[in-house]
Amino acid sequence: MYCHNFYSDDIIKLAGYTIFITGASRGIGKAIALKAARDGANVVIAAKTADPHPKLPGTIYTAAAEIEAAGGKALPCIVDVRDEKQINNAVGKAVEKFGGIDILVNNASAINLTGTLETPMKKVDLMLGINLRGTYLTSKLCIPHLLKSKNPHILNLSPPLNLNPIWFKNHTAYTMAKYGMSMCVLGMAEEFKGSIAVNALWPKTAIQTILMDMLGGSGIDKQCRKLEIVADAAYAIFKQPTSFTGQFVIDEDILKKEGIKHFNVYAVEPDHPLLPDFFLDQKPEDLARQMEEHGATPAFKSADSAATGPVSDLFNTIRGILSPDIVKTTQGVYRFDLSGDHAGVWYIDLKNDAGSAGSGEPPVKADVVMTLDSSDFIKMFEGKLKPTMAFMSGKLKIKGDMGLAMKLDKMMGMITPKL
Repeated sequence: MYCHNFYSDDIIKLAGYTIFITGASRGIGKAIALKAARDGANVVIAAKTADPHPKLPGTIYTAAAEIEAAGGKALPCIVDVRDEKQINNAVGKAVEKFGGIDILVNNASAINLTGTLETPMKKVDLMLGINLRGTYLTSKLCIPHLLKSKNPHILNLSPPLNLNPIWFKNHTAYTMAKYGMSMCVLGMAEEFKGSIAVNALWPKTAIQTILMDMLGGSGIDKQCRKLEIVADAAYAIFKQPTSFTGQFVIDEDILKKEGIKHFNVYAVEPDHPLLPDFFLDQKPEDLARQMEEHGATPAFKSADSAATGPVSDLFNTIRGILSPDIVKTTQGVYRFDLSGDHAGVWYIDLKNDAGSAGSGEPPVKADVVMTLDSSDFIKMFEGKLKPTMAFMSGKLKIKGDMGLAMKLDKMMGMITPKL
């Protein structure tokens, strides 16, 4: 249930308005959809998930059922925002069914918090394709219909354009893609001034979503606010006139202007310290420390902590010997779960393109997962500890394809002379 219904009956409601939301099958997109549905709005659910996902809850059809149950009308459309034809079809169906489009919410987004050497181009293309190009394209195709609306809005779920290099150094590709969404606000707000309100919305704190669970692990929840705060902030923006445009809105700030004084109702765990969101003024290192203090394990920390040390040095050497030949003869993706002094997750991809290696999760599912102490890992590559001996003595645990695990021996042999 929503925390508040703080808008009195004499203020604009969204009944009869048509809202086109990308990525609305779950998370923030769905929360905004449900908030509008309670007013009796028409909601176009433009998202990819038509069949149940093994790890992520919700499809466009389950979201549609929830929207109808909340009092709205729903139109579920299978849309990958990288596909112009699919967006065009969804826009056409929306106009045919509801007579137009009044509000567009660009919520669909992809994230990969890795450095330049660790980010495969496939992931770069995905982030730029969904976040930047998808937002631009969906806006372009909706604008002709928005121009016919009484009070049209475009709302992008993207951050203020904070050009402090700390928000680029650990995940340049993600920041470029996310800021691409914000640059659409900057440009289109000016381009359509007086006709369409174009704004960005970003949470002040971490929000409890599946993604946040993946980034921070099980201890992260209590440092988050609920999805409803973002939905309530979006609702506050939609009722503004078109002169309210080009704004980079922070959820808490607009709700304070709406008269909300008590934000504890939005907290997953009231009175618990909250984790500030990315791209605001707090440094990533401080965020990581804050997460750890309260029992979470930040996945993005590897970008910082893994940047120096013997394991990082070893991976620089590994990257130096990667070649299409090694990839061709190996055809395996390895993940290393290291404990001890230099704990972290690392990977070597000897299956795709010219190969890649680095900190964090592998770009594709690992064929082999090796778990061992970081000091033993280094000894294996230095030739001081045979993988077979490590395995037999219990120092090394292997899950997955044992044949591929044996192939790594050959690569270690090539690296040892270089160390």
